[in-house]
Amino acid sequence: MIPLLQSGEEILVDTQAYKQIYPQVGDIVIAQLPFQGEKIVKRVAAVLEDGSCFLVGDNYSESTDSRHYGFLRIQNIIGKVTGRFP
Repeated sequence: MIPLLQSGEEILVDTQAYKQIYPQVGDIVIAQLPFQGEKIVKRVAAVLEDGSCFLVGDNYSESTDSRHYGFLRIQNIIGKVTGRFP
């Protein structure tokens, strides 16, 4: 699968999207890794009852994602990607 976003593209992020609801499977989100502080953009593959998300990259074979660092707590989800500027 070709990644939806390319390196260097600018994105629009709704930081209020998950104030009342949890992310949904298929959403593209920006999150902060708790142990590095690095911000990442990934797709939600699963959501637990507490809002923790399993995130995967669209370029599955090349992505460093929740297969490596596990579920991320809802507090680490910064917002929902709502648009991009190629």
